[in-house]
Amino acid sequence: MGKSKSQPGKLYYTIGEVAEMFNESTSLIRFWEKEFDIIRPQKNKKGNRLFTRKDVDHFHLIYHLVKEKGYTLKGARQKLKEDKPNTDAEFEAVKTLKNIKAFLRDIRKELEE
Repeated sequence: MGKSKSQPGKLYYTIGEVAEMFNESTSLIRFWEKEFDIIRPQKNKKGNRLFTRKDVDHFHLIYHLVKEKGYTLKGARQKLKEDKPNTDAEFEAVKTLKNIKAFLRDIRKELEE
């Protein structure tokens, strides 16, 4: 799964950092940027993409839909276009449940030691 290893105080992330967060290639990040209009990186004078925390969150949502739930790119685009608030809420619920699961596994591991 794509686990975000971002730094909380950081304002911008390079394409390499974003790709590393999701264990994907930079070409996939570029492709998703072109396919999904919710991702709007800024570019510096050299033309390098600089992604905000919001962009990274959007990548996480797209990753969830495409890689974890099995949506096609077209299906994911349509879901985000037609029902973004519910999609966001569902994704947040899934993230929370995964965090709780990891927490409970850690407790179980400690109890077994």
